[in-house]
Amino acid sequence: MKKTFKIACMLLGLSMSASAQQTWGLQDCIDYALKNNIQIQKNRISQEKGEVALWKNKGALFPSLSFSTNQNVGYRPFTQVLSTVQGDQVINTADNVTYQGSYGLNASVTLWNGGIDYKNIKDQKIQNEISKLQTEQSELSIQEQIAQLYVQIMYTKEALKVNEQLQKTAQSQYERGVEMQKQGQMANADVVQLEAQLSSANYDIVNSKAQLENYKRQLKALLELDINSDFDIKGDIPTDDKVLAVIPNKLEAYNMALTNRPEIKSAELGIESAKMQVDIAKRAHYPTVRASASLGSNHYSGSQNNWGNQMKNNLNMGAGVTLSLPIFDNRQIASNIRNAKLQQLNSQLDLQDKKTTLSNTIEQYWINANNNQQSYLAAKARVKSQEASYELLNEQFLNGLKNTVDVLQGRDNVINAEQSMLQTKYNTLLNMQLLKFYTGEKIDL
Repeated sequence: MKKTFKIACMLLGLSMSASAQQTWGLQDCIDYALKNNIQIQKNRISQEKGEVALWKNKGALFPSLSFSTNQNVGYRPFTQVLSTVQGDQVINTADNVTYQGSYGLNASVTLWNGGIDYKNIKDQKIQNEISKLQTEQSELSIQEQIAQLYVQIMYTKEALKVNEQLQKTAQSQYERGVEMQKQGQMANADVVQLEAQLSSANYDIVNSKAQLENYKRQLKALLELDINSDFDIKGDIPTDDKVLAVIPNKLEAYNMALTNRPEIKSAELGIESAKMQVDIAKRAHYPTVRASASLGSNHYSGSQNNWGNQMKNNLNMGAGVTLSLPIFDNRQIASNIRNAKLQQLNSQLDLQDKKTTLSNTIEQYWINANNNQQSYLAAKARVKSQEASYELLNEQFLNGLKNTVDVLQGRDNVINAEQSMLQTKYNTLLNMQLLKFYTGEKIDL
């Protein structure tokens, strides 16, 4: 008994665990996507690349130091006495094979280049902030797409329940028709119509299930779940309080979005970056001052001095300052300045375009929310009247008082009313939540 009880508990635990893994809430989907979506991960990698670029730009302020060495072996098969000049020495040798080595240590630093290095650092900081905002924008976009698919799944699930209920009614009507036909109370043509109605109801169920699976597949793709992952959502049916809540004012929503949305902040920083690029391009006209220093020595195998004495005697050091000033550069600097100014104009247009797009998006959500909310109230009343009418028609049909044409027409009216009510309910909920989402609130279905 104890063993059986343990096995039962294990099976129950596995069943509950599997169920928990297969059922996702909206926030579960969002959290998982923000962590695993490939596009978001790529954006985060771009952010890290920006940090590396900033680190590299800061390194341009430091001096550079390099070491070099050159090792050569020479062979002169017919040489008897060879005189060579090595530094300030004349060396005589009759060796056929000679060896020579040189060593150098070089350092340089930019003292002044018009402040371009400092400007590049500032511009890279702006670029890094833009990259961060682009990642934030992609995260918001993923959340918006998830909400749209999530609501679509919730709607399709309810539509499937409606179709299943209508299928049961069509089944009972067909069975009643067959019975009445056997009793001679219904013509064969009417029974065929009832059978066609049942087939249509079955088709609606199959079609709804196919749509439901397709929407789940699309949502799984956003979550980066593969074909082996079982998936379903656990969204509750929205109450009328949510659907009929007060819709935010579109102008207030737009003003808040201008402050909060990352695409607007990114476009504004793009203008700032473009101004910086114009300044950097102009500074190429300024002179560049660089300081350099070197330390080197060499040795030669044909010398009578040993390696240490040669390295000491041949040691040389030097330092210098280089000034360069562009006079004529084949219009390179002028072209760069013009391109930077054009990019500045393009950045200003980009900001204007994003503001217009944001305005249109918010206004469209607001219009959709208002229209669907009013349509939902009308559709809800229409469903009640059509359901009452259909119940009466069905009862009269079962008693032989109505023909199949009337029943089929009544069924179509109920389907249309139910579908319209569901559609307007979920469209209202979605557009209202997305409108709030653009003001900075979380999506709450």
